Amino acid sequence: MNMTNTYTLSAPEQIFPLVRHLSYRLTPILLQTSITPNQITTISLLLGLICAACFTQGNWMLGIIGGMLLVASYTFDNCDGEVARIKKLSSEFGAKLDDMADWIIDASFFAALGYGTAQVNEQQFWFWLGLAAAAGAFIDYIVDLVHEAKKANDPNAISREQQATEPKQPEDGLDWIIYIFHKLSRADFCIIVLCLAMFNVTWILLPFAAIGAQAYWITDLFERARGYHT
Repeated sequence: MNMTNTYTLSAPEQIFPLVRHLSYRLTPILLQTSITPNQITTISLLLGLICAACFTQGNWMLGIIGGMLLVASYTFDNCDGEVARIKKLSSEFGAKLDDMADWIIDASFFAALGYGTAQVNEQQFWFWLGLAAAAGAFIDYIVDLVHEAKKANDPNAISREQQATEPKQPEDGLDWIIYIFHKLSRADFCIIVLCLAMFNVTWILLPFAAIGAQAYWITDLFERARGYHT
């Protein structure tokens, strides 16, 4: 049975996330195959790991290739959920596999970027910055696991999504700059990596990620903790 005959994938209504415009075109192709959502997640993970391997070399051209692989990884990461919903193959295992793949990709990317930058500059502190960012990604993953375990045992728990309010729409130039940066730094982080790789300045992410990753999991922890006391 052709699933696309019973379900029409809606086109992106907003510019961001940019990667959604890619997955919107790839998902119909995947729907024509027998590939499962979990297999798509695995492809996303493999692409992310190959991307990381490219960045360990500290080479400009390999960095660009790694950036393109990361874009492909993010695109497949979007597709797995779309295919799961359309084919009605969503599962708890698939959701957990997707979360695990996301943090492995993030952690391996920063560790690899730190290693590659350290090798080129012969300054080991770049590697430690990469490890700090990778550790932040891992801690945030653990926070998520604990949160999900508490939700399973407490049906009255308020999720972070339920607490979230509608974001303020951009009103002026500064608002738009902040809005675009916010969107790019999350779902479209891969686009930032590719752009920086093209100019051979991907290393600039390391100090920001080393600090930002810690701020992210700490903020995440407090937000989720608040959900159980609201």
